[in-house]
Amino acid sequence: MGRSIMTSLANYLSITRIALVLSLLLIKPLSTPFFVIYIVSGLTDTLDGYVARKTNSESKLGEKLDSAADLVMVIVLLVIFLPSFKINPVLIVWIAVIIITRLITMALVKLKYKTFGMLHTYGNKITGFLLFLAPIFLKLVEINAMLKALCTVASIASLEELAIHISSDEFVANRRSLIMIKGRTDRQA
Repeated sequence: MGRSIMTSLANYLSITRIALVLSLLLIKPLSTPFFVIYIVSGLTDTLDGYVARKTNSESKLGEKLDSAADLVMVIVLLVIFLPSFKINPVLIVWIAVIIITRLITMALVKLKYKTFGMLHTYGNKITGFLLFLAPIFLKLVEINAMLKALCTVASIASLEELAIHISSDEFVANRRSLIMIKGRTDRQA
């Protein structure tokens, strides 16, 4: 492949993920086609960062596309699954509080740093992984129990990200945690 194609491949993967996730709105939830598209979109999420690092093509645009794709995934999953299951009202309020915290964080990022983006913290990565697994395990784990676990992790991750932005002077998308190991940078962590 030519150099320009390789440097854009990670961004194409993120754009493909957005298109795949949006297509889930048109497919019967939890059907075979749903899971095929869902798993392929998850693979593109894993591959975009890997490809960007391996081709030395990490970019601010790539960070923003990855964050946008993650946001689209969360919104689509909420639209598909919240109306489809009997969810404890307390959990719906909890999800709303997490969403409000995330919106406040995004507004703070826009106001403070004049950009869009979400951090790639360990907490956000764990939340994303658990969110990705949730539809796969819906037949095995009761939805409300799964949501309690997911909301717990998502709450911690969203509060950590908010605290990072309140205490930081610059936006660093690859900041891994609020607590930094002395003498190590985010890239080394």
